[in-house]
Amino acid sequence: MVGGSPNGRTDVADHAPAFAGPVASGSGAVRRDLRTYLSLIKVEHSLFALPYAYVGMIIAADGWPGWRTFLLITLAMVGARTAAMAANRVIDARLDALNPRTAGREIPSGRLTRIDGVVVALLGVGALAFAGSALNPLTLALLPVALAFLIAYPYTKRFTWACHLWLGVTIGAAAAGGFIAVTGSFHLVAVLLWIAVAAWVAGFDVIYAFADLGHDREHGVHSLPADLGEDRAVFAVGALYTVSVLALMGVGLVTDFDPSWPYEGLGLAYPLMWAVVVSFLIQQVRALRRYRNARALDAFNVNLVLGPLVLLGTILGLVWR
Repeated sequence: MVGGSPNGRTDVADHAPAFAGPVASGSGAVRRDLRTYLSLIKVEHSLFALPYAYVGMIIAADGWPGWRTFLLITLAMVGARTAAMAANRVIDARLDALNPRTAGREIPSGRLTRIDGVVVALLGVGALAFAGSALNPLTLALLPVALAFLIAYPYTKRFTWACHLWLGVTIGAAAAGGFIAVTGSFHLVAVLLWIAVAAWVAGFDVIYAFADLGHDREHGVHSLPADLGEDRAVFAVGALYTVSVLALMGVGLVTDFDPSWPYEGLGLAYPLMWAVVVSFLIQQVRALRRYRNARALDAFNVNLVLGPLVLLGTILGLVWR
């Protein structure tokens, strides 16, 4: 079960060792309060991956899986995402300090130290390990793989524009993780959910890269817009979003028409939700084509509503079918 940093381009790492030298670019005093720690891990961005873990969970259970499973999945997701974001902040602190847009973050500004970030990351790993071990043997066996993907992500930006795909695969595992947590096994539905979220996350991470295009080129940080150009990046976003919506459609088709699927389908609400998601994604690509980096963040922020929308459509599909 995996969660990670959704705004990958804001978590860029340079070639310096993670713990080499001071990085604080401001004069702020250390502030170890709850608000600062929550800001460090961007807790509000849990809306990206957590709803998809719940989608996988309720589809696998054909409804409510019980409080124990729900709470353990939530703990695993929060732990994974906390570990990933805190590790990213520690690894990327030096280059964050060089970027005017990110220099005010907790570690570069001096409000927290790298040691604080390491402690938060370790607490997240502990929560993930506890929840994974309590769910079933498969989730426990997959924990090392999940952690390897989470921690490795910041380093992919050092050498390849495919870092967006790595981030997508990492966060997309959340949807499959919710399914596996209930069933203890893989299924085509879990794979399709994984692909849908992976392509969606990779697509909007490319959008976010437009905001740092000049900085990435100046400092040798790899991204699709910086390496391959803006036109190809816009095309890639459209292609990735197309893969995502086709995979979401596949989930509905499998649950409706696959004779091996043990439950009823997802009802009318699911295709209606799918149509709304498609319209949102089309509007994002159109805005990106027209405005490029000037409107990149506006296009990106629309994605905050898509996870809850897919979750709502899935719940209503199970209730009214």
